[in-house]
Amino acid sequence: MVDNFEGYRAFLAVAQTGSFSKAAEKLSVTQPAVSHAVRRLEERLGGPLFYRTPAGVRLTSEGEVLHKFVSQAFHFLENGEKKIAEMRELIAGEVKIGAGDTLCRHYLLPHLESFHREHPAVKIQVTNRTTRETIALLKEGRIDFGIVNLPVKDSQLVIRESIPLHDCFVAGEAFRELAERTVSWEELVRHPLILLEQGSNIRGYIDRFARKQGVAIQPEFELGSIDLLVQFARIGLGVACVIREFVAEELNKGALYEVRVDVPLPPRRVGLVTLRDVPLSLAAGRFLERLP
Repeated sequence: MVDNFEGYRAFLAVAQTGSFSKAAEKLSVTQPAVSHAVRRLEERLGGPLFYRTPAGVRLTSEGEVLHKFVSQAFHFLENGEKKIAEMRELIAGEVKIGAGDTLCRHYLLPHLESFHREHPAVKIQVTNRTTRETIALLKEGRIDFGIVNLPVKDSQLVIRESIPLHDCFVAGEAFRELAERTVSWEELVRHPLILLEQGSNIRGYIDRFARKQGVAIQPEFELGSIDLLVQFARIGLGVACVIREFVAEELNKGALYEVRVDVPLPPRRVGLVTLRDVPLSLAAGRFLERLP
């Protein structure tokens, strides 16, 4: 079809107008150009597609059959162009995002709300996974971009650093006295600790840093989300490692108390990751642009 595109275009115009001269006007070309294109198409297909009448030209029986398929094909092309135009205006499209529960709630959700309000026709799909699982989904092509906990090193990814995060230890009323002074890591690990489960990027970061301080962390509880860590700490089950920015309200209200260690955990950052050399859809690109 690609080799005969102009022939099909001329054929459709003649069929619609019933005249070679009117088809030429419609296509903004000369009449001989239309005649030549149709004649080449007829030669390729092995027979005439039109016959002349006093009122102009009419389709042959073979031309009638071909016209049904050609008009449908051009209709699909027009719809495709229309759909692309709609996507560029964000009247349509889809954004597929991967993010952990905590980052989804505390980082993504406000931007998700504003984007949906401005572009309600764009479908948004969010898949909750750990950093490692999010990167796997990205490499499988199942999401457009991921929101992860840094540090991450992977040559296949483009990583944009976003807002800083400060890991800290917090406790409820039962361990309030720890918050009244600075404690060493050696003292900290003697208390019941509440951490994210192994396999998460944050947990690996904390374990590595603790080893540098000469201690091994053996938590009392290993949980799947920051929100659960907060709840366990509030009811006095131990000292939890959470993200300060995401528990600011509890700290301000006195529902939690920060336990300061003599060597604090260095700040991390949220990471926005995409696959290297893989272009984003317009909708996904626009969404990613609004994230800090």
